[in-house]
Amino acid sequence: MTGTRRHRAAGPLFVAPFLTLFLLLFLAPLGYAAYLSLFQSRLIGGTVFVGLDNYTQALGDPQLLHGVGRVALFFVIQVPVMLLLALLFALALDSGLLRLARVIRLGIFVPYAVPSVVAALMWGYLYGPDFGPFAQLSRKLDLPAPHFLSDGWMLGSLANIVTWEFVGYNMIILYAALRTIPQELYEAAAVDGAGAWRIAWSVKLPALRPALLLTLLFSVIGSFQLFNEPNLLMKIAPDVISSSYTANLYAYSLAFTGQQVNYAATVSFLLGLVIVIASYGVLLTANRGSSDRRTSRDSLRRAA
Repeated sequence: MTGTRRHRAAGPLFVAPFLTLFLLLFLAPLGYAAYLSLFQSRLIGGTVFVGLDNYTQALGDPQLLHGVGRVALFFVIQVPVMLLLALLFALALDSGLLRLARVIRLGIFVPYAVPSVVAALMWGYLYGPDFGPFAQLSRKLDLPAPHFLSDGWMLGSLANIVTWEFVGYNMIILYAALRTIPQELYEAAAVDGAGAWRIAWSVKLPALRPALLLTLLFSVIGSFQLFNEPNLLMKIAPDVISSSYTANLYAYSLAFTGQQVNYAATVSFLLGLVIVIASYGVLLTANRGSSDRRTSRDSLRRAA
């Protein structure tokens, strides 16, 4: 009995460091931000309690709405391309047909190890209309320089940077999931006459659904928190990227440039709510799709 009690008492002790850090670094700042969002700083009267007035103002703020819409468009364009590339690379590496697979895997993953600030500065140099290598090469060939930092190209340029950074990260997640698939499934499929493409479609892709869902959720969170890349490219293209280009950049500008800390906390809370809703929508869609597939399989089995 004494040993059982000791084991039971050890559980909370092991969890205590995480709970302490979670409380101090997440819940406490979150609660303080919620508190700030209920106040306004005025020239006359100082800081006053306004309840939900900041949220009402934010829901009608065109700069915030445009920023959220722009990030949503970025997500629709960039994430499918990034995950498709990560999936293709993971399948190619898992096939065992590539020479120097370890070197290739490391080369694909290396951009993720580059800090996003450095990546944005590097690509900003490459995009430069006056000093960038693409512009210099175009001038030597007597061709018009590509306008990577123009209004029409900027969202695609940002998507290219983020894709370059995170393809390797998502590829590692998918590749690790592929390595956990039992070899017996491949052998059984080969005995049934399935080729490499059929095995990839019928065995590997179904087994990758949980990993793909995980990468999709990470991509939802990362896309709506887009900040470093537009913040740095804003120095190069200030006429294209404004302080409200993304919702996260808008909240930062309100807090540290406009000194509107209370309203910035409100914008941050609403952005977090958008992320929660989008993530829940992804999970709900994935679970509904899985339920529909299970229902179809059960119906076929009953019919057989």
